[in-house]
Amino acid sequence: MAESSVAELVTRAKRGDASAFDQLVRRHLRAAYAVALAVLGRPHDADDVAQDAFVAALERIDDCREPARFSGWLIKIVRNRALHALEKRKLRDAARDHELSNERSFTNSVGDVALRAHLASALSTLTAVQREIVLLHDLDGWSHAELAEALGLSEVNCRQHLFTARRALRAELSALAPEEVRHGTGT
Repeated sequence: MAESSVAELVTRAKRGDASAFDQLVRRHLRAAYAVALAVLGRPHDADDVAQDAFVAALERIDDCREPARFSGWLIKIVRNRALHALEKRKLRDAARDHELSNERSFTNSVGDVALRAHLASALSTLTAVQREIVLLHDLDGWSHAELAEALGLSEVNCRQHLFTARRALRAELSALAPEEVRHGTGT
């Protein structure tokens, strides 16, 4: 059986087809998580926001006027929910030490914790748009055209953000662990 297009799945979901929405979730979960993580910087918060955004998308599926552009519509919901969650978190003034202790429980290797901390630190130096583009492009495989449509930017602008973000990440990570970053780059 041929794989349904996003537009077909959205149309079916609008008619109440739960399996169609389930397929939309499966196709877009990583992207939703990546955008939420880019805004929030904390994996468990990003998880919560991504799930919350899918619930909101299901409740408002009829508001998606252009089914072929579901990805961009969903990403806007995720970004808005993540920004709202970030504001709430700032008000709560959550302790950063608690987050680090939670992350340590997810891994057995001290090296992995250090690497995650370095990467999180490097990602935090980027703008929110740069983080979204890096995570969606490099981790989820989105094309520049898909990024441009979802983020409301030109493809050239997406490429510029990606180039700038990668250069900044490389510089930041090389300062933290120069031998690992330079490995395999010919420098």
